[in-house]
Amino acid sequence: MDEVLKFLKDNPTFYLATVDGNIPKVRPFGFVMNYEGKLHFGTNNKKDVYKQLKANPHFEVSTTSKTGEWLRLKGKAVFNTNKQSKQAAFDSAPFLSQMYSVDDAIFELFYIEEAEATFNTMKGDSKTVQF
Repeated sequence: MDEVLKFLKDNPTFYLATVDGNIPKVRPFGFVMNYEGKLHFGTNNKKDVYKQLKANPHFEVSTTSKTGEWLRLKGKAVFNTNKQSKQAAFDSAPFLSQMYSVDDAIFELFYIEEAEATFNTMKGDSKTVQF
């Protein structure tokens, strides 16, 4: 998990894909943290991504480094929102506190379960880790 977290933090705009019915939906994300040994992401429960993850928790993340390596991460979203997880998110990424608060009912956190991450290179090398 640490290698995946480092890759996402080193490449801070990554793309998260869900499905809406049978239509794929992809959008940029920029927040990820290790909380209680699990890779957590955040969203707003007014957004379609939240509704899509609640309807079908399977998602995929992808990003590319400046040197051409890329990551594909897939798994299942498990929501884990409480005051402690929100505070950990604000401590990890202070910019979030400009949009949300510990006491709001909008900010949601979820972690990835059944995670499988595949790292690829332009040479065709590939390495897969599960966590």
